[in-house]
Amino acid sequence: MASIFGFRSRDPARDRQTDGSRLDRLAKLFEQIAAEIEAERVGLENRYRTKATNAAFLVEAMENGSTSDRRSSEVSALTKSILNCERRIAELSRQNGMMKELRHSLDTVFDENTASDSAITAEYTRPAGAGRG
Repeated sequence: MASIFGFRSRDPARDRQTDGSRLDRLAKLFEQIAAEIEAERVGLENRYRTKATNAAFLVEAMENGSTSDRRSSEVSALTKSILNCERRIAELSRQNGMMKELRHSLDTVFDENTASDSAITAEYTRPAGAGRG
């Protein structure tokens, strides 16, 4: 049977260091994912502008009669691609917002842990008979 007197806890400074390291890794991961999302969004927006411009010129050319009506399938394909781009850009914006919320939540957790550790440390370092306050 194990004795409760043999139980030892880790130094709170070591716990804070471990937690800080873990939170730093999470923060870096969130930042990396946010950068990936942003890079995809920027690239997609560039392609979106190109496709929208091409579609506009093609529709204008068709309206002026300078191209054949068979190019309407090309307009349909460009329209479908533009709509897909718009949906994906909206999804990437939602993902980016979620990454910002998660990052903010991480900061909140770290701040709460720091405040909690400070309160616990103050409680244990208070002189005997000083009361809880």
